[in-house]
Amino acid sequence: MLRSDVSPGRALPAAGPSADDLVQLVTPDGVRHEDPVYDLMVTDVDDEQLTDLYEDMVVVRRFDTEAVALQRQGQIGLWPPLLGQEAAQVGSARALRTDDFVFTSYRENGVAYCRGAQPTDLVRVWRGTALTGWDPRSIGMATPQVMVGAQSLHATGYALGCAKDGVDSVAVAYFGDGATSKGDVHEAMVFAASLAAPVIFFCQNNQWAISEPVGLQARRPIADRAPGMGIPSIRVDGNDVLAVLAATRIALDRARRGDGPTFIEAVTYRIGPHTTSDDPTRYVDAADEASWAAKDPIARLERLLRARGALSDERASRIAQKADAFAAAMREGCYALPDPDPLSMFDDVFVERPAALERQRSQHAAYLAMFEGGEDR
Repeated sequence: MLRSDVSPGRALPAAGPSADDLVQLVTPDGVRHEDPVYDLMVTDVDDEQLTDLYEDMVVVRRFDTEAVALQRQGQIGLWPPLLGQEAAQVGSARALRTDDFVFTSYRENGVAYCRGAQPTDLVRVWRGTALTGWDPRSIGMATPQVMVGAQSLHATGYALGCAKDGVDSVAVAYFGDGATSKGDVHEAMVFAASLAAPVIFFCQNNQWAISEPVGLQARRPIADRAPGMGIPSIRVDGNDVLAVLAATRIALDRARRGDGPTFIEAVTYRIGPHTTSDDPTRYVDAADEASWAAKDPIARLERLLRARGALSDERASRIAQKADAFAAAMREGCYALPDPDPLSMFDDVFVERPAALERQRSQHAAYLAMFEGGEDR
């Protein structure tokens, strides 16, 4: 397993290279690229642990594909695919400790998997049978936030709580490039910078805010925005799982030693629709998509592992079987989810149900009683 408490052993620069450069440790051709700063953060990552990261990405891609199929078959109402973003999610999530806390948008199901979410947990909300898929405390990850960018405020508040409690836990806010145009993200960054909150702002720049290309909202790299607020930033190849791991560890190290927030821009690409209700063929250039497909995060790591003799056909087969088993468990779990009791929508809203909510529940119960026995009264 990867260590989550790696220390660089010496002072590191607050930010990596300039925002015009990408931190990259593994090229798209699968060649290991040495870096004097970021290599220090992954000295513990041997071939076996690289293979574990490869396995994570294979499993995540497999269940993501299965979820899309479930939606197409009418078993879930919607799904936000993460195809192409596996390295950004796995590399960052595997850097975290269990006592760190994650706040995400709706697309970070790869992060949820790494945090310990079970197959059925990933589809409860999208099946429409629950308001959340998991207990946030049990896996250290909040319920996915649909309001774009709002989770950045939640993460900053949590991080400030950690600081006041005197613990060195870190909060991480995941959001997309589109969210950086929202006021919530900027307000959260102002608070975090001013109060030195131990929080990481992790932007997955997948090039699209639904159908709007990132170039329409950002004339400069998104990572350039944070330094203006006093937050150091790192711009990393989001399709390079090892580089993402290293960059996240640097940000975690800064936060734990009291140096405040870091902004990470993981430059990646969303291969597929924004959600299953979207048709990307209406706005995506096929040549551009093909160019990014050549930078596939799983393929590049497989090339490196194969070249090193670390990934045999037998091991690859076992990994594929594990991925298939997880996807099958997701499908079976989805089918088995019971329809919720209509009155359960009033549960778990407040610790103690207030009078106004109790009145609404009573009124809804009376309404439902009108249809008991199949008679429309």
